[in-house]
Amino acid sequence: MFSGIIENIGEIMKVENNISNYNIYIKSSFTNELAIGESVAHNGVCLTVTHIGPKFYKVTCVKETLLKTNLGTLKVGDKINLERSLKMSSRISGHFVQGHVDCLGNCSFINKEDGNVFFIFQYPKKFQNLIFEKGSICINGVSLTVSKIKDSEMSFEVWIIPHTLKETTFQFIKKNDKVNLEFDMISKQIDRTASLLKL
Repeated sequence: MFSGIIENIGEIMKVENNISNYNIYIKSSFTNELAIGESVAHNGVCLTVTHIGPKFYKVTCVKETLLKTNLGTLKVGDKINLERSLKMSSRISGHFVQGHVDCLGNCSFINKEDGNVFFIFQYPKKFQNLIFEKGSICINGVSLTVSKIKDSEMSFEVWIIPHTLKETTFQFIKKNDKVNLEFDMISKQIDRTASLLKL
């Protein structure tokens, strides 16, 4: 379980194509604090640490992860949002994030003028019931609040404060980039319960 508050921007050191899986080697400031078997969120994707080196660690992405997330597009030198799993004694400043990405979204608009920074993302129609204004959403591992929804365009808007822009990979996102989306787990449970009640 995660909170969507990014701890570190990591750097991709190496990517290995292992049949249908990817091994990804990541340089991080908290590498020496990790343990093999530990869960770390990578752009919001929960992956298990399988090897630890002097200044890097390794994780493996299986085929299912590569199909549903943007991790398969990573290359050497790319930056990635990192968050270690929650300690139960920690303050939760974001919202509960499972690290189980629901789908890919597409960045359709960016405004970075006059200190006002907001992004518009498009998403698949089948997830329309899971998103609402002022609700939480996780984008590339970052917990954010939905400020506006356009159902006709299957899009939503989020505003980014300067601190979040500086401390996450949102500073590198460009128009048409693909991002990992995880919708609020409470919304998902309510939607499923409502669907079952209709049966």
